[in-house]
Amino acid sequence: MRLVMNEPVERMDRPYARRWWALLVLCLSLLIIVMANTALTVAAPDMTQDLGLSSADLQWVIDGYTVPYAALMLLLGAIGDKYSRRGALVLGLLVFGGGAVAGSLVDSADGVIAARAVMGFGAAMIMPATLSLLAATFPRAERAKAITLWTATAGLAIAAGPLLAGALLEQHSWKATFLINVPIAAAAIVGALLLVPPSKAHGKGRIDYVGGLLSVVWIAALVYMIIEGPHFGWGVKAVTAAVVAGVGLVLFVVWELRHPRPVIDVRRFTERRFAGSNLAVALFFLAVFGAFYYLTQQLQFVLGYTALETGLRMLPLAGAVFVGSALTGYLTPRVGMKLTVTAGMVGGTAALALLTQVDASSSYGDFVPSLLILGLAIGLALSPSTDAIMGAFPESELGVGGAVNDTSLELGGSLGIAILGSLLATSYHDHLTDATAGSELPASSLATAQDSVGAGYAVSQGIAEQAEKAAAQAARATDPQQAAQLKAQADQLAEGAHRMADAVGSSFSDAVAHTSLIGAVVLGLGTLVVAVLLPRGKSEEQSEQPEKGREKDREKQKEKESALS
Repeated sequence: MRLVMNEPVERMDRPYARRWWALLVLCLSLLIIVMANTALTVAAPDMTQDLGLSSADLQWVIDGYTVPYAALMLLLGAIGDKYSRRGALVLGLLVFGGGAVAGSLVDSADGVIAARAVMGFGAAMIMPATLSLLAATFPRAERAKAITLWTATAGLAIAAGPLLAGALLEQHSWKATFLINVPIAAAAIVGALLLVPPSKAHGKGRIDYVGGLLSVVWIAALVYMIIEGPHFGWGVKAVTAAVVAGVGLVLFVVWELRHPRPVIDVRRFTERRFAGSNLAVALFFLAVFGAFYYLTQQLQFVLGYTALETGLRMLPLAGAVFVGSALTGYLTPRVGMKLTVTAGMVGGTAALALLTQVDASSSYGDFVPSLLILGLAIGLALSPSTDAIMGAFPESELGVGGAVNDTSLELGGSLGIAILGSLLATSYHDHLTDATAGSELPASSLATAQDSVGAGYAVSQGIAEQAEKAAAQAARATDPQQAAQLKAQADQLAEGAHRMADAVGSSFSDAVAHTSLIGAVVLGLGTLVVAVLLPRGKSEEQSEQPEKGREKDREKQKEKESALS
């Protein structure tokens, strides 16, 4: 028995015996690339303080990963299909791990952003490879169950990232949140070579590199616009990116329609089931990543939990994802994906609607129902949607299918953080302006506090430190009149610090409620569109034709091998 698994899955006469172990490797690979973003949310305060990051620096530390990740998946998925899906996975893990090591060694904003971009490049190879290998390795009868576990892993990663990062930050610096990826990536590489069978598309012609490069241009420009415009204003950079994205998309569609072997057949987006599934994935991650962005800040800054405590309090979300995913295995074959996905999106809308009740007096218990409902909704909606997207592609395009699903996911997440994050910042700014009206706070301090909830509490802490200094001077003063004046000044500053902290907390809580309302409206309207787009019928019946196409591909390959022998 060979140590390295070398028999291609396409040559196997029966389902691969160790396919569930292979799925474990694929899920482990998925885990780290999702955690790479969620872990950073709790490490951001320490990173900001250590590196002196501005709000713009911090935004690009987060999104430096997103741009190459989203933009390159389609092209790299097609390359993986043609040459080696497992090779793409292993190479992606090596690049991702190298970027993580580099991120732990640098000590500047530019260095961290560059390291995150390298990690994003690796993730763009890993993500579509995990889904394409899953679809190639599992027979149709088991594929929905495997995708359910894949989706549940993504939900687990959303909560596991802050938990692991929080535990590390108790004893280590933010650099440890980069290094945690290295042993996991190494284990996944070993597991991929030992347990995951090689796979590639046979008979695939030349890659449509022009179409692939056009996809890179318009997706990268779109993601850049999504990041730049809402956060930094619609200046020349954002407008230029919008124009490039629009022109690039038009050129991409025209080229793909005319090319005999396009990187993706864009006509698929006219199919209701395919279009509805992609829209469901994008909208759901818009809501999930947007909500996650501000809920972690609410727990850390307003409720005062440490990074580890915040991670622990996100666990109900992960547990609920597993429950929701398990329910899809029971519900989808019986009622069809239309009802299952719609029910999940209704649940997500309800979870955001509950968050509109957040105010300054809200405790963690008030967030638990929303976390549970949102987790259940993720499990219900995403597994059948992903299965439907992958089922629309023949065996020769499984990497492209995974890339399409993951691009929808990443674009949705980017939109969620950009749009809901921008609405949150604007709402917080306006509420804090109203809450501090008539105060004697200097304009410069108010402007600093309006930048973010963390900056607001920093201003409050600065006033409190001034109060402590005045109190200490009062205690040392020998002149009773001077001591009384200093004591009065200290009391006034202490009261001002308390009022400032209350204003920041209440303003951010009100902003969370307002942003959640907008998110609920967007997801609710999207639910109606998805419900109209998705056709009735059970997923097995709807996936019958793509599966027949895959069977024909395998039969042709076996005939070629028999002829050669």
